[in-house]
Amino acid sequence: MAMKVALLGCGVVGAEVVRLLNEQSNELASRIGTPLEIGGIAVRRLGRSRGTGLDPELFTTDAMGLVTRDDIDLVVEVIGGIEPARSLILAAIKSGKSVVTANKALLAEDGATIHAAAREAGVDVYYEASVAGAIPLLRPLRDSLAGDTVHRVMGIVNGTTNFILDRMDTLGAGFAESLEEAQALGYAEADPTADVEGFDAAAKAAILARLAFHTQGVTAADVHREGITEVTAGDIASAKAMGCVVKLLAICQRSADGASVGVRVHPVMLPREHPLATVNEAYNAVFVEAESAGRLMFYGAGAGGAPTASAVLGDLVAVARNRRVSAAAPEGAHDTGLPVHPMGDTITRYHVALDVADRPGVLARVAEIFANNGVSIKNVRQEGFGDDAQLVLVSHQAPDAALATTVEQLHALDMVRSVASVMRVEAFGGDS
Repeated sequence: MAMKVALLGCGVVGAEVVRLLNEQSNELASRIGTPLEIGGIAVRRLGRSRGTGLDPELFTTDAMGLVTRDDIDLVVEVIGGIEPARSLILAAIKSGKSVVTANKALLAEDGATIHAAAREAGVDVYYEASVAGAIPLLRPLRDSLAGDTVHRVMGIVNGTTNFILDRMDTLGAGFAESLEEAQALGYAEADPTADVEGFDAAAKAAILARLAFHTQGVTAADVHREGITEVTAGDIASAKAMGCVVKLLAICQRSADGASVGVRVHPVMLPREHPLATVNEAYNAVFVEAESAGRLMFYGAGAGGAPTASAVLGDLVAVARNRRVSAAAPEGAHDTGLPVHPMGDTITRYHVALDVADRPGVLARVAEIFANNGVSIKNVRQEGFGDDAQLVLVSHQAPDAALATTVEQLHALDMVRSVASVMRVEAFGGDS
């Protein structure tokens, strides 16, 4: 007997899910051991041409009625947002349906509630498509590395910002110009705020941290977030001078004592020899460092209808197999309860560019402020003379709070005309 699938949403991703289900129906049936059949598709408005070739009778505006129907076995949610997605998913779970979702915003805000409901009902919730599109990342973190200790997950998880920064680096384009090109190519929305201000990446970082460190309470609100709108051509040039490239990274890391985790999203200067530095255009990549497995790299298309639908179908096959043998594996039974420590406790490095008066004693006074805050200087150089003088400093590793206080005090120096740029620098290969 075929398993019936309810699809919530039939936009770019939903239509691709329908196409793949139809085109690969025989192959999917052989992998699962039983056919998959679309039992209904919930949409906001009927009558629109969706190019699916499906019987119009399959479409409905009654999403709640669809997910609670007795003949529905599995639910795929690709409508996005918090509501009504949350209510529909919880209703489906309560009705005994396993769920596949691509909803990063919902999982980052209220994943704990959804997973608790799934555990109680004994059903699956899979969500590979919520982070990094087609890249098989979340299940390796959850399953393949379950016997290992993950120390750090660091990645490019937003293709729009990576495209913009890549254009600024390779072509010398400005932020506004690069954003406009991204919009013209369909990489960025008309309102790009979620991407360029880091909200999208922060939601994904919360999901990654929860899986990597088995701590269920991490939400998007716990993620320190900075976007790329303040990245300048000067920042790009400074990064090049240091042998670095600027990337917007999601970074999830255990503290040195293992008692807490840090979760952050912000631009960084990344050494060009780091594997993530070579990720160009709108691609995504995630770099994982684990105790026994060592360094692992996951790379591929991070967005788009077909790549996202591919991840959805992979999850759909997994939950269908589990349901066929009555072997759901709800997430979250083990929770380390590790707290998220404040950004100020994070150990990092700063690159600071100061517009300064070109007179004796400037460097000594600046160095004194660094020293007073317990921050040592790794290297320093002066660019320009007279009114164009700029002092560029890179610190050794220190708590972010101490570095931030240092910058705040530099602002107050009368010999510092302005703090032209502040950006964190990520180490690689043991550099501190």
